[in-house]
Amino acid sequence: MSEAKPQPELDRRLLEILVCPQTKGPLDYDRAAGELISKKAGLAYPIRDGVPIMLIEEARTLSDEEMRGR
Repeated sequence: MSEAKPQPELDRRLLEILVCPQTKGPLDYDRAAGELISKKAGLAYPIRDGVPIMLIEEARTLSDEEMRGR
């Protein structure tokens, strides 16, 4: 499995207004993985070419290990 390439920094204002589409809760930015993480939903939303993909069907489910470590 290939590693995700680090993403450029997202605009802070954008990070402040984005919420998880499922829970409407806050998101954490994982720059190294290129994802926005919803701890409450247990989902990781991808960022592609600097654009957050905020579709539940595109999100990756976090593993139990990731949930414990976040």
